[in-house]
Amino acid sequence: MAGPNIPTRVMMFRDFVPDKLRVFLCLFLALSFQFSGGIYLSSVSQMVGSLALMQEDIMMAGYASFVGMTIIFPILFRLKFRFTTRSILLFIYPALIACNFITMHTDSLPVLVLVCFIAGMLRMWGTFEALSNVQLSITPTRDFAVFFPVVYLIVLGSIQLSGLLTVYLGYWADWRYMHWCIMGLLFVGWGIVAALTHHFRFMKPMPLFGIDWLGGVLWAIFLLSTIFVFEYGKFYDWFDSLPICLGTLIAILSLGLSIHRMIVRRHPYIELAAFKYRNLTSLLFLFLMLCFFLAAPTVLQNIFTGSILQYDVLNAVSLNWWNLAGTVIGCAFAYYWHACLRKGYKVPVFLGFALIVGYQCVMYFLIDPRMNIEWLYLPTMLRGAGYIILYISLTVYVTGIVPFQHFFQVLSILGFVRTGFGSVLGGAIYSRVLQHIIPENFQTLSIELDEVNTALSNQTFHQIYGEAMKQATLVSLKEMYGWVCIVGVWFLALILFEKFLNKNVVGRLPRIRRIKQIMKRE
Repeated sequence: MAGPNIPTRVMMFRDFVPDKLRVFLCLFLALSFQFSGGIYLSSVSQMVGSLALMQEDIMMAGYASFVGMTIIFPILFRLKFRFTTRSILLFIYPALIACNFITMHTDSLPVLVLVCFIAGMLRMWGTFEALSNVQLSITPTRDFAVFFPVVYLIVLGSIQLSGLLTVYLGYWADWRYMHWCIMGLLFVGWGIVAALTHHFRFMKPMPLFGIDWLGGVLWAIFLLSTIFVFEYGKFYDWFDSLPICLGTLIAILSLGLSIHRMIVRRHPYIELAAFKYRNLTSLLFLFLMLCFFLAAPTVLQNIFTGSILQYDVLNAVSLNWWNLAGTVIGCAFAYYWHACLRKGYKVPVFLGFALIVGYQCVMYFLIDPRMNIEWLYLPTMLRGAGYIILYISLTVYVTGIVPFQHFFQVLSILGFVRTGFGSVLGGAIYSRVLQHIIPENFQTLSIELDEVNTALSNQTFHQIYGEAMKQATLVSLKEMYGWVCIVGVWFLALILFEKFLNKNVVGRLPRIRRIKQIMKRE
């Protein structure tokens, strides 16, 4: 049960606020942060035309937001113990409003990337602060198997809902209306914090001395430069260009300096011990493979629905509803398996990857230029369910093998892959392979396309060329899905031989006295 020095009610609210309402208000605050961000990737096409930037520029800014969310993990508890929740939230809300306002009105890529990076940090800081206050209300025993399903349902569910809202507002009006809408939501949250909360401390404030700020900057530079290489590689023709070579050099130098600081400093931003936990390498590999499989919808499905089926943005984004349904189903299963049955990790991890590989297999057989959008509902649900099952199961597993002292540092390391360069790496691989096989398939299909072919005498050159390119793209997509299915089947077989997933380990948040002792050592 909760220790005597930790109240199970949310103490930051004023006395007249009912206890049950306090929990819902905190969840609302967390949702408001999750909906906020520097830019919204669902409006990439409109932003490209409006700001005269390339798609790679907008995606780079979006990934910068993810890097900001990842890089702030190691200092979240230090910030929580230094400032009150009211002070933190009263700072984050206006700062996020300013970030949204700037991203609407700037066409400078460096400014956009920097603002999105800051917005990502603020987004994660605010979400952590809101959810950490209701953890004991959700699970008085500090059970992460209960807490993380709630966290990831909010996080991953918000991604789907924000995508829907972004596209609907952009279609009916303009992409900037999403920013105005979120700014209004942030103003509501700001008003709730200002009117209903007061300063509350359960321990003396701890100074921020000893934090390796330079180490955090170096890790951020490493992630951003790595993302730059993978995102702009196709545009600059990879290592035949100076920008990609410079980006690679910066990534290597920043990584080397970060490792050096881990070795020579007493308290680096991420300690060397955080990399030495058993099975951490296996977990990083699992998240890397997850990002590889999940890049297929981003690259392959978008090409199929956009270039072949000619779906508009409303039809394409309507699949988010089915992704959300899969997310809810997967969350319910993960909660039942880990919190109620208390079983091991091999079954949910295998099931999660099986659902995602099942998405690839279903898509392989569904690809047809005459298909209806209803055919995509099932594979989209499979992908959403598998995604959240893996996120919950692998994160809960981390709580059982990593002590609190390094827990948030390990989450940041895992974030290097899952929200850092993992997704952009997967997308770069798919794009690079398609860059080779589409011309090859087009050449094969167009061997007999000439003026003496009587079957084509009534067709114009543009019609013949367009149909040949369409068929080459279909064949290439089917080929790519096929290879991903083969890799997925072999990977599922590999999971069956992983022994570390058989253990049933679930961590719990330490008592406040223990947390205080750990923080003082740092």
